[in-house]
Amino acid sequence: MRIKFLLIALLTSIIGFSQSVNDYKAVIVPLKYDFLKSENQYRTATMTKANLVKAGFQAFYGNEEIPAGLGDRCEFLYVDVKKDNGFLVTKLFVEFKDCYGKVIYTSDIGKSKEKEYEVAYRECLDLAFASINALHYKYNGKTVNSTKAPTTSIPAAQIVPATAISTPTADLKDPNLLFAQPTENGYQLIDKTPKVVMKLLKTSRPDSFIAIKDGIQGSLNAKDNQWFFEYYKNDQLVSEKVSVKF
Repeated sequence: MRIKFLLIALLTSIIGFSQSVNDYKAVIVPLKYDFLKSENQYRTATMTKANLVKAGFQAFYGNEEIPAGLGDRCEFLYVDVKKDNGFLVTKLFVEFKDCYGKVIYTSDIGKSKEKEYEVAYRECLDLAFASINALHYKYNGKTVNSTKAPTTSIPAAQIVPATAISTPTADLKDPNLLFAQPTENGYQLIDKTPKVVMKLLKTSRPDSFIAIKDGIQGSLNAKDNQWFFEYYKNDQLVSEKVSVKF
């Protein structure tokens, strides 16, 4: 895993700084990380936000209302805390991603031998944020281009023929448009606030997802060049149109 981390750091130094953390106005902090079972478990979200503020960032939880005039979702960074494997040692590192899921910066790994999770996570985050503090973040006033996702190369073996399955085209002028932000197992759909509206889990088909919205589990399916959130209510199938930009 250490080799993997070094490769990530090397790639970041080569291509990641075409954009830097200084290009973004604020940071969005999720309430739950993938290695945890519940929101703000062991106060991880609270500790992350506190460290961000200490490092000079404006930070908001994913469910917070963003002040008017601060900008759109692509002018924010999205922080994620990841857990690395370690025998008798807890290891955490921090990633900053843009609105398309591209990694902008990866911190050093913070390590702790503490057995109590909250204490260990606090120590790990404090150590990981030492490298973030060293960036001396200061917003440079740059406007991030939010109209086009960055181009990335995809191995030929992973490309699905366009004729195989057709997925809907997003209407970028729709005021209710939701934006898909990649997660480990799928996506989370956020609005322009930005606020997490729906969580998606991948299935074997790119035009169908397991979907969770407001505690209701259903599916998000592509039909007639549109996305529909479908679920059962009082034994009746409900189908709601959803506009999504992947």
